[in-house]
Amino acid sequence: YNGFWWSPEREMLQAAIDHSQRWVTGEVTLKLYKGQAYLTGRSSPYSLYSEKIVTFEDDHGAYDQKDAEGFIKLNALRLRLLAGRDRKFGKN
Repeated sequence: YNGFWWSPEREMLQAAIDHSQRWVTGEVTLKLYKGQAYLTGRSSPYSLYSEKIVTFEDDHGAYDQKDAEGFIKLNALRLRLLAGRDRKFGKN
């Protein structure tokens, strides 16, 4: 049984996944204890994490909370339209 493994849809999804993961590499350190896994460290040469802006407080002007307002409004509009369609036609 090959399912849809050889289908164009799977190839399209694979291309999207491959593209999104091209910078994903690095090391992760876990602590295993009583059936649980705890993240204790991670590093990557391509990390976008920056201690200078992580607090959003003393970030040297990298981020202003007002910057998110337009993004939030646009996404809210899209989600309201989606909810309206779902109410009208049912959720698919």
